[in-house]
Amino acid sequence: MDSQSRAPGALAGIRVIDLSRVLGGPYCTQILGDHGAEVIKVEPPQGDETRGWGPPFLAETASYFIGVNRNKRGVAIDLAQPAGRELLCRLLEDADVLVENFKPGTLEKWGLAVDVLAERFPRLVHCRVSGFGADGPLGGLPGYDAVIQAMGGLMSVNGGADGGPLRIGAPVVDMVTGLNAAIGILMALQERARSGRGQFVETTLFDCGIALLHPHAANFFLDGKTPLRTGNAHPNIYPYDSFATATVAIFLAIGNNGQFAKLLEVLDAQALGSDPRFVDNRARSLNRDALKLELERRLEGFECEPLAAKLIRAGVPCGPVFDVARVVDHPHTRHRDMVVEIGEYRGMGAPIKLSRTPATFRLAPPAFAADTHAVLEARGIDPERYADVLSKPGAKTR
Repeated sequence: MDSQSRAPGALAGIRVIDLSRVLGGPYCTQILGDHGAEVIKVEPPQGDETRGWGPPFLAETASYFIGVNRNKRGVAIDLAQPAGRELLCRLLEDADVLVENFKPGTLEKWGLAVDVLAERFPRLVHCRVSGFGADGPLGGLPGYDAVIQAMGGLMSVNGGADGGPLRIGAPVVDMVTGLNAAIGILMALQERARSGRGQFVETTLFDCGIALLHPHAANFFLDGKTPLRTGNAHPNIYPYDSFATATVAIFLAIGNNGQFAKLLEVLDAQALGSDPRFVDNRARSLNRDALKLELERRLEGFECEPLAAKLIRAGVPCGPVFDVARVVDHPHTRHRDMVVEIGEYRGMGAPIKLSRTPATFRLAPPAFAADTHAVLEARGIDPERYADVLSKPGAKTR
């Protein structure tokens, strides 16, 4: 079914003012927009800095911005000026949600502190995404994904056993912070349905980053040992690792004895199952180097993809190690509607599937300030009155 003909999204009727930039906040608001919320992205006069985070570019806008800003209308307002803040407050009059990731203290400096906004707009759900929060030893300091990966212990457990700490190749901290922000907003909207009152929602990169430390933190709390890097291997389970084959690598994710027995059956290596070194997960984990050698001796006679297809259908969790190009082109990716196309725009789809009110993809990411006049006029606001604080469409380039 064409996305335009589907029922309104689960969040239809929810109005969101998005003051956030870069990744965590925009990822949050894209989730809300995909599920039907009306999202107004308010950029500063210089634009969201990720518009310039390329190459590659499409019509002077970097792929980084394009990847997390669909289903939004674009407005540009200079909030550093009093008239800009007045205009923002007019936009908040009929808004349900405000999302921002200003450095803590910025809104307070502008006379728009959390308590001020709560008093003026009592039904508003105000979500702040920040690096470390407003207080505490690191309160108010700036945070970026890679910094939190470093400080939050994620780099210490990522990488090869014989190498140094390594940044995870995707900005997982930013994205999980945005995801947690979306969850928090939905919780606050649910509670508002009972109380009639909005509230302040906060997610920080620091909190969300260290919350990702499972099972490493759980292991440390139990045995007191500082977790070590194990490369692709799981610290608690084996064989849960990548293995060489005759072609590309295969990742095996064996979680129990039954799966291990099925793997050995397909590889015609049943004798390994009675080897005392490999009889259960405890033994396999302790003897993982020996088991890897034994398995790769047998795997060298198999091509990865046919083997992976046979194993997974036999109940053995596994998969080829694909690159991004192969993932995007995979038939199951298409089947799951995980590639979105709107004109020239292509992006990853929505991973949350709802049966009656699925996500829809209505708007490609906005050009800079492209919708300013339309958004204001729809709310009965004369753009000319605020001409001094409004940027012209298309004025921002890289």
